[in-house]
Amino acid sequence: MSALKKKTTKKSPARPVAKSKAKAKGGVSAKGGKPAARPARRILPAVPPLKAKSRGEKAAAKPMVVLPKLPAHLVAAVRALDDKKAVEIRVLEMGQISSVADFLVIATGTSEPHLRALRIALEQALDEVGVTSRSESQRDSGWTVVDAFDVLFHVFREDVRRSYALEALWKDGLDIPVSAILKA
Repeated sequence: MSALKKKTTKKSPARPVAKSKAKAKGGVSAKGGKPAARPARRILPAVPPLKAKSRGEKAAAKPMVVLPKLPAHLVAAVRALDDKKAVEIRVLEMGQISSVADFLVIATGTSEPHLRALRIALEQALDEVGVTSRSESQRDSGWTVVDAFDVLFHVFREDVRRSYALEALWKDGLDIPVSAILKA
């Protein structure tokens, strides 16, 4: 009978508990009752598979940017903004998503006098092409709007531009590269 007692009294050696098993159900850790921290997930970008080129194969050409038909007054106005050192000029085509205007141009000026100079340059460029426009700005507001009816120009001070974030509001518009407009 002593052999039987030895079998029943013998304990299994203690094993360390894995960290993942230390959590109780409900996402609370076993120590302290605090919510258990989850590891952050990293989202990896999809990488296209590599393809070996054969000897006769040439390198693929970069895709050409196909610009929509741009009105002459839009090109002249963007050039005027660029000449007057406007910062971060963005041109968005809005034709399919807005009935207000076909194009939206957003630019940044560095100060109130710079905004005034940009507005005057815009109005002159539009007048030279023969387009009537209306402009609206409040003193020290940091925002000037020039409406050329099918093209809307918004010229901001940097802090006001970040505050209104028109690019985020009209993110569905087609972004037209300004460098391509300046070359046209």
